[in-house]
Amino acid sequence: MPELPEVEVSRLGVSPYLLNETIDNIIVRERRMRWPVPEDVALAIGQKVIAVKRRAKYLMIETEAGTLILHLGMSGKLRVIDASTPVAKHDHVDIVMATGKCLRFNDPRRFGAFLWQPPGEALKLLANLGPEPLTDDFDDRRLFTLSRGKKSTVKNFIMDNAVVVGVGNIYANEALFLAGIDPRREAGKVSSARYKNLTQIIKQVLAKAIEQGGTTLKDFAQTDGNPGYFAQHLNVYGRKGEPCEVCKTEIQSKVIGQRNTFFCKQCQR
Repeated sequence: MPELPEVEVSRLGVSPYLLNETIDNIIVRERRMRWPVPEDVALAIGQKVIAVKRRAKYLMIETEAGTLILHLGMSGKLRVIDASTPVAKHDHVDIVMATGKCLRFNDPRRFGAFLWQPPGEALKLLANLGPEPLTDDFDDRRLFTLSRGKKSTVKNFIMDNAVVVGVGNIYANEALFLAGIDPRREAGKVSSARYKNLTQIIKQVLAKAIEQGGTTLKDFAQTDGNPGYFAQHLNVYGRKGEPCEVCKTEIQSKVIGQRNTFFCKQCQR
């Protein structure tokens, strides 16, 4: 599933083609996605895009009439192409711009979403989300306070969207490794000093991933563009059985919260 950095890079990639441009048409070829695509998305036709934002892993295309909200799900991809480009399999939604460009949403597994938010209304999906990790609202005091008494693993704790949004599986694994914290440790047993360090590392890991992802922005303007996960160096994620780059101990793997978790039992305590 695309994580916060991938969605942020998608936002950066598509924004130049949408911002201050007029939506000429919205073509929905398949309404059966994670939730049915509402008919109200057509209200955006004829509207100028006034902002392209991101909240957690949701991409938000704002107009005066309301906001189009996209979620890539597990297999969704966005491309900016000429509106005349032939439709491929799983191309479910087009946002056609008056410029002749088109934001095309492809989703083979249909776990993504394409929703509508009227002006002044908040979607229930976004109502109980925690702070964005790269803002000042996310700090170590919040992590430490919310963790007290928690028996869930620290990995599940930092992946809880009510605690902080957008710390997905890959980056939770990487941040905990760099902080030297065993992902299996109970969240309530991690000290305030370690949460202070972990908070800064989460910010650094996500910011670095976004920076690295900037190299893929050109892909959004190509017919065969496929931004997806971009190339980056990973310390533990997906490296089960390989030697730790710090101590050479074999990287371990364990399923935590139905997700594969990777760690070094020597470096992480």
